[in-house]
Amino acid sequence: MADRRTLIMEAAARVIARRGVRGLRVEELASEAGVSTALIYYHFKDRAGILRATLEFINDRAGRYTTERAPDAPPLDARGELEQTLLLELQDTPEVRENSTAWGELRASAVFDPDLQEDLARATLVWVQEVADLLGKVRPMNGAAALASSAERLTALMEGLSVRWLSGSLPGEHARELMSGAIDIELERLRR
Repeated sequence: MADRRTLIMEAAARVIARRGVRGLRVEELASEAGVSTALIYYHFKDRAGILRATLEFINDRAGRYTTERAPDAPPLDARGELEQTLLLELQDTPEVRENSTAWGELRASAVFDPDLQEDLARATLVWVQEVADLLGKVRPMNGAAALASSAERLTALMEGLSVRWLSGSLPGEHARELMSGAIDIELERLRR
């Protein structure tokens, strides 16, 4: 069974995905997690601590579902690993939908919250670096700046595609096709 802190983080991601950051109330979070408000304050101190921990939780969860492979699956080449990692952000599963929606809500709220901006900037930098590392496996002769620029474009596109897919304005299959095409373009750009 998950520990209470994990239950609270899962509940926070659900509440933020459903109601947004502004709609996050500690009492509702406690009810959703099946714990007392005192326990939430014990673990997270204040609302900012809850948001910071939730951001970290959804990043860790995304890292898990974008890198886990079936034990019997054949190994991927570097390009396949890059593409699969990015496309798994567009899986039509409750966990991915919730994670992506909560991420978007946190990003939108950061416009007005400098502390959240810093936390999101750090989390985004980690994601961009991970994509740059994957790009570097495909194009190992490229410099760090070129890889980082390509990774920045791909991650920005992923966020935009995700929002459009989640809002129903873009079919998931088309979003995946657009991402695959963008990967091809970035890899070609890096090849030159």
